[in-house]
Amino acid sequence: MDRDDSEERARLQQARAQWRHVGDARPSFAPAPGPGQESVWDYPRPPRVERDRREIVVRSGDVEIARTVSALRLLETASPPTFYLPRSDVRADALIAAAGSSYCEWKGEARYLTVVAGARRFEAAAWYYPEPAPTYAALRDHVAFYPHELDCRVDGVRVQPQPGRFYAGWITPELVGPFKGEPGSAGW
Repeated sequence: MDRDDSEERARLQQARAQWRHVGDARPSFAPAPGPGQESVWDYPRPPRVERDRREIVVRSGDVEIARTVSALRLLETASPPTFYLPRSDVRADALIAAAGSSYCEWKGEARYLTVVAGARRFEAAAWYYPEPAPTYAALRDHVAFYPHELDCRVDGVRVQPQPGRFYAGWITPELVGPFKGEPGSAGW
């Protein structure tokens, strides 16, 4: 293990120590998932990235912005998955740099993108990590979309946005909550 790896491990352990729920035990207020379901309370913290081969489509009206079967899902305790799509599967003319950035304790600095669909513009409706933290290097060259104003679908099913404008999880029928962002979830 080199110095960068040990520093990264220490940084992640420090960030994880700030959270009460870290995916190692489902809290009593979270119902158990049924057959074919998954509980967001079984997701880890720090988050895990995994491949998802379902068809993901992002649209606005008749304008298709992205389509892929090579998405990555980011799974974090209490939140519905965030889907990251390969930049190569997103229309290049649909994204322009937007003002602002934010910092994730796990993934690093995110940059925002405005989504352009015909005559419509959705300010800061997508983001990416130009230099993700080493643990999340798989997110490089991928884009995530807020589903609040866009039509985002997983295998043809329109997703519901995670509650709260700051959050960007995609709620699909197989997920069991409650989800971070709902009233009373600030400490989750």
